[in-house]
Amino acid sequence: MRAGLAATALLVAACTAAPAGPIATTTPTSLVSTTTEVTVPERMCEPVAVETEALASTDDLQEASIALSQAVFPTCADHVVVSGTASAALATGSQVAVAEGGPLLVLSSDDPARVRAEVERLRPRTVVTVGVTLDRFPETRMVSRPANRSPERHEPSGERLWMLARGAGDLGLVVAPAAAAGGGRIAQAPSDLRSIDGDERSAVVDGRVTFVGAFPDRATWQLDVVRRGLEVPGGGQLVLADRRMVALYGSPYSPALGVLGEQDAVASVDRARELAAAYEAEDGVTSIPAFDLIATVASAGAGEDGDYSAELSVDDIRPWIDAAAASGVYVVIDLQPGRTDFLTQAQRYEELLLLPHVGLALDPEWRLGPDQVHLRQIGTVSAAEINEVSGWLAGLVREHALPQKLFMVHQFKLSMISDRQDVRTHPELAVVIQMDGQGPLASKYGTFDAITQGALDTGWLWGWKNFYDEDTPTATPAQTLSVDPQPVFISYQ
Repeated sequence: MRAGLAATALLVAACTAAPAGPIATTTPTSLVSTTTEVTVPERMCEPVAVETEALASTDDLQEASIALSQAVFPTCADHVVVSGTASAALATGSQVAVAEGGPLLVLSSDDPARVRAEVERLRPRTVVTVGVTLDRFPETRMVSRPANRSPERHEPSGERLWMLARGAGDLGLVVAPAAAAGGGRIAQAPSDLRSIDGDERSAVVDGRVTFVGAFPDRATWQLDVVRRGLEVPGGGQLVLADRRMVALYGSPYSPALGVLGEQDAVASVDRARELAAAYEAEDGVTSIPAFDLIATVASAGAGEDGDYSAELSVDDIRPWIDAAAASGVYVVIDLQPGRTDFLTQAQRYEELLLLPHVGLALDPEWRLGPDQVHLRQIGTVSAAEINEVSGWLAGLVREHALPQKLFMVHQFKLSMISDRQDVRTHPELAVVIQMDGQGPLASKYGTFDAITQGALDTGWLWGWKNFYDEDTPTATPAQTLSVDPQPVFISYQ
């Protein structure tokens, strides 16, 4: 509770001293004191258990307080507190309203008409004002409820969670009396609803939650993700939250392209687990095994479609995807598109990208211009093309209520991504720029510094690739983790 609670005893005493029948409008003696009495017959004013999922989708305290009052007290209330917006007044008013079992109404504008109308609708026996002055309430004839009949009460199935939007300020003080009267407890929403866990996640999934405040538009699809319940390897719905990935890189059935193809899918799972365990032993950070699987391979010949890229079919990849799913391994589908564009190739694998443990990587080194061929130059891709692919992938996540996906772009020269500063991030994706250069360790450190220079506030995460044959020497886990910023995706070729 905030400051200003010293006036509480005075306020409660004023309420208690009021006659059984009249409305008493009172303020702390340190502010103003006026009293108006209106005869009120006996009636029953029990609050109801709220089952509404969203109330008061605003941060305006006055409008929120009225909406909460109408939801929890649909017929009447014996006691009402009206407060100003000053912190001390809100804190005191909230405490008194909780103690008296009535709503807190907040007068936050120069026009008290909305608050006055709500007070008159509630037909209270006592009204306590804190930090504001209300004009005399006109005498009103009240309609009596039979003494032997109480309002219908709907008990919630389990404790209700009242979840407040982030940055809602003093809204929690307004919600506290409603939560106390209507049942449940208050929680602050995280910045990303997908990070909800424990009892709060259970309440959301079971529909025992009422959202209060101005939530951002992304909260709608994030709520769908929470309720669908699909998770990434390692648990949860944020792919790189408090963890890293350690991957085997290569293409199935092709040992020359990397270590992933040196053994079958089951043996690759075991090998990836061993690598991940070595990193977790280094610093204790959860390390998820992964496959960085080349699905479209840069080729020396144009091929039947003329794109200088040999595409594996979904059926070719499926056994590796399934083996990974069964073993808690994440899979990144890696594209080397040749003369076609990344989006065209990514869409070939849409059915696999709809799986919760499958992400996407783009390799600009193998993105050719119309007259280029591989190994005569290093390819390049525009930020606009990257954004086209990431926007499409983010749309899949939203439409199908999928957990967050890893979206990675390889880079070892700045020229590989033109207008890199324009590469967008999406909350549906964890965007990783991976330094995949090879050579002496000192050179790799220099390349990593160049790639990350001036890009630490972009929202991108960072990756690193180790080579068994081309690096001199191959970096140890400790050497790999010594760079700053520390990589969250590490692959081995």
